[in-house]
Parts: sequence; structure tokens; C-alpha cells
Amino acid sequence: MKDFKRLIVWQKGFQLFIDCHKFCRKLPPEEKYELGSQLRRAVFSIPANIAEGSAKATNAHKKVFLENSLGSSYEVETALLGIIELYPIFKPECEINLGICIEVQKMLIALINKMT
Repeated sequence: MKDFKRLIVWQKGFQLFIDCHKFCRKLPPEEKYELGSQLRRAVFSIPANIAEGSAKATNAHKKVFLENSLGSSYEVETALLGIIELYPIFKPECEINLGICIEVQKMLIALINKMT
């Protein structure tokens, strides 16, 4: 797992980061530094933890970082669901990002289970 950029889960997580980061620019001013900031940090954590874990020597250590990435993906899912409730106008774009997020979650779970 040394070449993390070849992992499809990292690629999808990285694309989700880019898409959500761009999306956050559309949020109302009062949310850009609250909910938007939290979403940007959480979504960046998904590919960042996959990358960091790839440098670890043992599967046990790698698994911890994959689990952190999974936790961040649940945080992203929660933020997107919150945005849908607060700002229904963003529902179509949030649902696209939710679909990718759930796909990343499934891939992370599969990868974590392979390491057990």
C-alpha cells in the first residue's frame, strides 16, 4: 500500500475532497467559517489518513489510519445531511457528494476487513 495514489479509495476520497471544497464556496457567509470549515477539514482527512497510513510498517498501524479515514467519512456524511436540512437548495449537489462518500465508506470497510 506504499503507492497510495494508485488506490481507488484514495482517488475517490481525494476527488470528494476537491468537490466538497469547491462546494463550500457556495455556502452562505455565516456557514463558510462554521459548517463549511468543519466539512473541509473532515473531507481532507479522508485521503490524508489513507496516505499517512500507507507509510506505516504493519497492517495494524495501517488499519488505525483507515479507521480514522472512515470516521472522517461519517463526519462528512453528517455535515452533508445537515446542509440538506438547513439549505434544501443544495440538496442535489449534496446528494451527489453523499453517494461518493458512501462509496468511499464501503471501500474503506472492505479494506479494513482485509487487514483483520
